[in-house]
Amino acid sequence: MAALGRLADGPVKRRAGTPRRRTGLLLALPAVAIFALLFVAPLFTLVANSFRTQTGAFTLDNYARFLGDPFYRGVLWNTLRVAALTTAGCLLVGYPFALYLRGRSPRVRNWLALLLLSPLLISMVIRAYGWLVVLGPAGPVASVIAWLGLTPPQLLYNDTAVLVGMVHVMLAYMVLPLMGSLDRIDPTLVPAAKGLGAGGWTCFWRITLPLSAPGMLAGAMIVFSLTASSFVTPAILGGPKVKLMPYFVYTQATTTLDWPYAAAIGFVLVVVTTGLLLGYSRLLRRGRGEAVFG
Repeated sequence: MAALGRLADGPVKRRAGTPRRRTGLLLALPAVAIFALLFVAPLFTLVANSFRTQTGAFTLDNYARFLGDPFYRGVLWNTLRVAALTTAGCLLVGYPFALYLRGRSPRVRNWLALLLLSPLLISMVIRAYGWLVVLGPAGPVASVIAWLGLTPPQLLYNDTAVLVGMVHVMLAYMVLPLMGSLDRIDPTLVPAAKGLGAGGWTCFWRITLPLSAPGMLAGAMIVFSLTASSFVTPAILGGPKVKLMPYFVYTQATTTLDWPYAAAIGFVLVVVTTGLLLGYSRLLRRGRGEAVFG
């Protein structure tokens, strides 16, 4: 009889679980629909247009034109280089800031977090033009250099100006994941390690840094992908002298009106960036013993 009771309970439990799964699917349906409408459909259109001529015929010439031209391969390399340097700059500036926030009181953390997020409340165009004033020939940076008796270098319309502007724009996207990762570290680990004779740097390299790897990975992926596809800040601070992929997508679509070739350039950037991010994620997870994401 007990066995029959257990057999009878099985279908009841399965039937009870089915409405829950159905409810979960219904709750997720609006998000899935928005994702499909705003991301999947435009990406599919982009891919489809990249294999067409301006007359609508199927072709592979757009990709052959891009991959066969050393100039455009150099533009792709420069885009990835700027994105990598921006990511490294955000990590170098953001990690100490996140460590400092970790030990502060809630009130101080709130004020510093507001200061960190305040640039995101301002238009990206306004921020870029603000850096034009700061880095301009008559700006404060050039004035200080001239006051020291030195000749001010060219601070605008080069990779340096783009890197400074992009680090300012992307810093919050690096610090916020780092703060979340550092807050999840058990606060008793470092005192316990020091009690066993470990020094401050040993605790940092063996405990804090490895356990904050998820935040570094998340922040690096966000900053790298956003920088590689950024257009406004590089266009204003770098101008036509700084060759980046988003700028050429814009010129091909609006100046030469070659939409298929612009779609091919954009899709190449998406594929290369996604491949690098996946490779970076897998390499870091392998190096951390699959501990990065859980």
